Amino acid sequence: MKNILIINAHPDAESFGNAIADAYEKGVKKMGAKSQRLNLRELNFSLNLEYGYRKRTDLEPDLIKAQDAISFANHLVFIYPTWWGTFPAILKGFIDRTFLPGFAFKYREDSSLPRKLLKGKSARLITTMDTPAWFYRIFYYNVGHRAMKKSTLGFTGIKPVKITSFQPIKDSTPKKRKNWLQNLQKIGQRDAI
Repeated sequence: MKNILIINAHPDAESFGNAIADAYEKGVKKMGAKSQRLNLRELNFSLNLEYGYRKRTDLEPDLIKAQDAISFANHLVFIYPTWWGTFPAILKGFIDRTFLPGFAFKYREDSSLPRKLLKGKSARLITTMDTPAWFYRIFYYNVGHRAMKKSTLGFTGIKPVKITSFQPIKDSTPKKRKNWLQNLQKIGQRDAI
């Protein structure tokens, strides 16, 4: 069984993202896998990497705990809305502040390519959109999905990264959402193994 970290990056406590996190977690627990959950909106941290990589920005206690949870997990699940083609500021800030050199990657003197320090972990992105998937793919080239999968998680060695997307949210019926949540429980069960 996997150790799973669920990172809920929706800033609104009453969003459908919370129901998504609950459904996925229920599936994981049904299989007896270990899981932890971070609701980013409940963490106390600055979104800004104040000095970039020039000078270390001290981590708040919640981010130290988050890094411990990331280290413990072998499967990371990111749940977030796709806004403006990509992810919300709280998730970008969380990544900037936690996926640091020496933790997620390490620069090498003999290469422009870093050592990937999070190898051996896998991930799933669960995202909601108001844009239909075909439109997002054809006109926006899946930019947010690719940024998370390749530029962030791939850069640190996390693979494979699977993507589950629900859309359009704004036009979805209660029946449709119920079906999505039931499907997510099954995905959580499969991911737990």
